[in-house]
Amino acid sequence: MATSNPAFANSSAFTGRGRVAAATPSVDELDALYARPSATPDQTDRMTYEDTIVKTMSLFAVLLVGAAIGWFIPALAIVGMIGGLVLGLVNSFKKQPSVGLIVAYAAFQGLFVGGISAFFESVPAWGGVVFQAILATLVTVGVVLALFASGKVRASAKATKIFLVAIIGYSVFGLINLGLMLFNAPVAGGAFGIYSLEGPFGIPLGVIIGAFAVLLASYSLVLDFDFIKRGVEGGLPSKFGWQAGFGLMVTIVWLYIEFLRIFALTRE
Repeated sequence: MATSNPAFANSSAFTGRGRVAAATPSVDELDALYARPSATPDQTDRMTYEDTIVKTMSLFAVLLVGAAIGWFIPALAIVGMIGGLVLGLVNSFKKQPSVGLIVAYAAFQGLFVGGISAFFESVPAWGGVVFQAILATLVTVGVVLALFASGKVRASAKATKIFLVAIIGYSVFGLINLGLMLFNAPVAGGAFGIYSLEGPFGIPLGVIIGAFAVLLASYSLVLDFDFIKRGVEGGLPSKFGWQAGFGLMVTIVWLYIEFLRIFALTRE
């Protein structure tokens, strides 16, 4: 039977004008072929849960090394913040993950996390908030992961749309607060600007806003886990495990910073 595919037009194996050179396999050869185990995702360079965990843990190992440096040299927090912001945006908008840029992001974020943690811990009234923030972050990640794994929490299109609107509003609020603090506006007189203002029932406004931010970060974790699940089930290339690790790192660092501020505000 003739074929219309030009790639095979001149091949005798597909036009019927010649004989296929390959010999017909024997019964034993066919049995051996069918008995051969299927290729694993690792062998086909596909994304797996195990490989993604290894990549994610590698990134957090880099972050911890950077955090140790930032802890002893807190001034590097500024370098880490700027570098992390730039690389975070670059990695977020890249269609294909770049291992080098993602690892560099982890290093810069480490400098920022270590430096800012050392600053918080250096304030006498805030002593111990770093340990509290680490513990709260680990517990939150563990709870969200358990709920997601059990199927009780899932990402949905409607919830994701609400999340995107909320995260934009929260980001704009953060930028306004930063601007007020830089210009020493009277309304932003506390250590955290508007966050330091007293809210309902005498609760610092920052604690209320922080609780809202923790909910946003928790749903962001759900989206990260959902990306990993869909990536593994959809057979994405294994390099997207680095992208998954990057997403988790962004969310977990955000969660940690929110807890730092919340616990510090409760000490004021």
